[in-house]
Amino acid sequence: MTTSLPRQGLGALALPMLLSALGASIANVGLPAMAQAFGATFQQVQWIALAYLLAITGASVGAGRLGDVIGRRRLLAAGIALFTVASLLCGLASGLPWLVAARVLQGLGAAVMMSLTLAMAGALAPQGRTGSVMGLLGTMSAVGTSLGPVLGGLLLGTGDWPLLFLAGVPPGALALLLVLRGLPGDAAAPGDARPAFDAAGTLVLVLALVAYALAVTLGRGQVQPINLAMLALALLGGWLFVTLQKRAASPLVPLPMLRDPVLAAGLAANLLVATVMATTMVVGPFYLSLALGLDAAHVGLAMACGPLTAALGGVPAGRLSDRFGAARMGIVGLAVLAGGCALLALTPARLGVLGYVLPLAVVTLGYALFQAANNSAVMAGAGVQRGVVSGMLGLARNLGFITGAAVMGALFAWSAGTADLAHARPQAVADGMRASFAVAALLGGIGLALVRRGAALGASRATATGALP
Repeated sequence: MTTSLPRQGLGALALPMLLSALGASIANVGLPAMAQAFGATFQQVQWIALAYLLAITGASVGAGRLGDVIGRRRLLAAGIALFTVASLLCGLASGLPWLVAARVLQGLGAAVMMSLTLAMAGALAPQGRTGSVMGLLGTMSAVGTSLGPVLGGLLLGTGDWPLLFLAGVPPGALALLLVLRGLPGDAAAPGDARPAFDAAGTLVLVLALVAYALAVTLGRGQVQPINLAMLALALLGGWLFVTLQKRAASPLVPLPMLRDPVLAAGLAANLLVATVMATTMVVGPFYLSLALGLDAAHVGLAMACGPLTAALGGVPAGRLSDRFGAARMGIVGLAVLAGGCALLALTPARLGVLGYVLPLAVVTLGYALFQAANNSAVMAGAGVQRGVVSGMLGLARNLGFITGAAVMGALFAWSAGTADLAHARPQAVADGMRASFAVAALLGGIGLALVRRGAALGASRATATGALP
């Protein structure tokens, strides 16, 4: 491990993380313009966003493992190059099928960027400063998420939809240059010492994850035969993947690794916390517009409170993790997040916008603190398998967002007493919001219990191991 990480190296890790988040958020604002340009329905242009999400979800673990095998810096550079070229292809696409295909390539590049930046941060961060570096990456992700709609709106105001994708080409080229100049080269390893890449396991996992993502996203979360078929395919793929991993000489995910209590608890809590954050994104716009009567512009401003809080709190959260310990601050972060959700569940509509925005800021602060601490704690024990562990963290987060958007959205509609939320009564929407965040608080509490138990078991195991002769 290096004793210091130069500013150029920090930029080489931070910029790809920002671009991968920006690639997801900037396209959504342009979907109406693209529907008009291609003469397509809204359901058809939704594949522009879905293709990117599916590619990131399916490829994150494989990308991390491949970095462990062939070299993380080498693969990170290749991923940035793929993202940049794909951004150019998106901007030049002459039809919707070509644009969707280019978005898949862009998502594959983003999966590499997200997995490898986190893995390299854990390996290169100075001793005692891992949390600060993880907090910086969390800040960049939040900035990319919040910047997308704003930048996208400005670009659409000055030009057409291709600018949304072409805008990623110059910073992509800069990120590639920073990686090649600012990060140390991969250590050379003898050919016979390099582990094999589990191509079969990777393919099965990708198909299973894509099937699951389609199961919870197609039909806007409604239970239809296609959703059930995709879910059955995902379960079959999961069973087959576990079977292959037990038999593989060099598995994609070494199953004994999941017995580590810190890793298992960290992955489970990451999924639960992402589900909670998906609740804020799904429920918030409806509550602010229908229950509180805000127009679209003011809804956007209120919703920006979350990413802005995460962006401002990321680095301080990482420093707190370094100072007081990742395990302890991860627990504090989850407690803050669950407390903020409980406040939202108890908030009466008469408190207005501040009654929603202030508890939302508490939730987001807890999220930022948990992310920095949890990533530090999990990556600390990753060893030479940092890439695959980083990919698993990203996978848990993505699955949480996907599942949360579908399940918590359905819970919100059920609690409001109507599937037609656009015409629901304000009081019904407020009731749905409170019920949704009551469940979110419960999920945060479960995550808190899991992390506390994982930290206790991890400490006990470390003590027992240290006591051995």
